[in-house]
Amino acid sequence: MTGTLTLVPVSFAQAREFVAAHHRHHRPAQGHKYSVGVAADGVLVGVATVGRPVNRHLDDGTTLEVTRVAVLEGQRNACSMLYGATWRAARALGWKRLVTYTQQPEPGTSLHAAGWRKVADRPARGTWSCKSRPRTSDVAAVARTLWEIP
Repeated sequence: MTGTLTLVPVSFAQAREFVAAHHRHHRPAQGHKYSVGVAADGVLVGVATVGRPVNRHLDDGTTLEVTRVAVLEGQRNACSMLYGATWRAARALGWKRLVTYTQQPEPGTSLHAAGWRKVADRPARGTWSCKSRPRTSDVAAVARTLWEIP
């Protein structure tokens, strides 16, 4: 059962540690502009990290991306609270657009609850690795859904 949820500040190091321990399918992001936490009765139960868009075509100087959200199981409304907080913070800092992705077939219930809307379905893509910049990935290529907050 979820206790009383409150937003809390978290450092990038705290957010990375939480994501490493609790995210379902990704490692922590490499960088961020800011991170937000949510606590239940004083205990950190979720984090969101926000950074520059991974898609270079979206990196226009006015757009940010929620790159990771990780929440402990059973924390009702924590994801929606984090998604709402990330947009309020972005807007307060002068950003014009905030996007994120979900893997299909995730329904995006928390995004809907926080006022986000589905923009597009994206097909599974190959690896980010290339000869000039080799990368390793432990995540299989999956289709994604792009979301934004109006």
